[in-house]
Amino acid sequence: MIKEQKRIEAQINNVKSKLENFPEGKLISSINWNSYKYYLSDGHTKTYIPAENRELARQLAWKKYWTCMLEDLGQEKRAVDAYLKQKNGKKKHMEELIEKDHGCMELLKGTIRTRSQMLEEWLQAEYQTNPEFPEHLIHNTVAGHKVRSKSEAMIVMYLYNNQIPYRYECALTLDGVTLYPDFTIKHPKTGQIYYWEHFGKMDDEKYVRKTQRKFQMYTSNGIIPTIQLITTYETKDNPLDIGTIEEIVEKYFK
Repeated sequence: MIKEQKRIEAQINNVKSKLENFPEGKLISSINWNSYKYYLSDGHTKTYIPAENRELARQLAWKKYWTCMLEDLGQEKRAVDAYLKQKNGKKKHMEELIEKDHGCMELLKGTIRTRSQMLEEWLQAEYQTNPEFPEHLIHNTVAGHKVRSKSEAMIVMYLYNNQIPYRYECALTLDGVTLYPDFTIKHPKTGQIYYWEHFGKMDDEKYVRKTQRKFQMYTSNGIIPTIQLITTYETKDNPLDIGTIEEIVEKYFK
């Protein structure tokens, strides 16, 4: 997390240097029928930007984009700082700010990827899956692929129906060892990655020992339970219930 903190600080400095080169004022846009009109505001008055000066509007759009990016990075840095102090922090995604201004997005169309585009690319990208015991993939899901247990099928149902992007048994290499978390999930609003492991044989001593080793691998690589790592459990007499899955989806991804 300290490395992440330094990376964010470097990004903040980079964005600040970019903002020094833009014109004074801010962009205001309005829509008239099917076309946009753009204005330069100094905080008190606004001046119409004619079509022949569209480059000024585009520069102001970029200024707004980087300003929102700076605000997002600032929020992210505060969250990381809070985490390092063992406090909770929440990330506010830059696109939640910029995409509300449809006129600004019209000027930037084709030059940036929206959050929904990046999520779709992530969903469609190929990834390495668990090659072990493919014959155990016997349970159908609403998403069209098979999983290894009825409980995993229930988890898929809630993720899929709530449009939460995930990968099933996607390879994850930690310290030279490849794991296959049951679900690798990308938060639909923040883009943050979460891992969801369902441990379905907690009344099996050998399985529990294997689970403990997996926990150690996660935590030693900064993937912490209740933060980036979601876990659910069951035994033969205590199966996973729908209510638990619903509460988790609501807590982490809504």
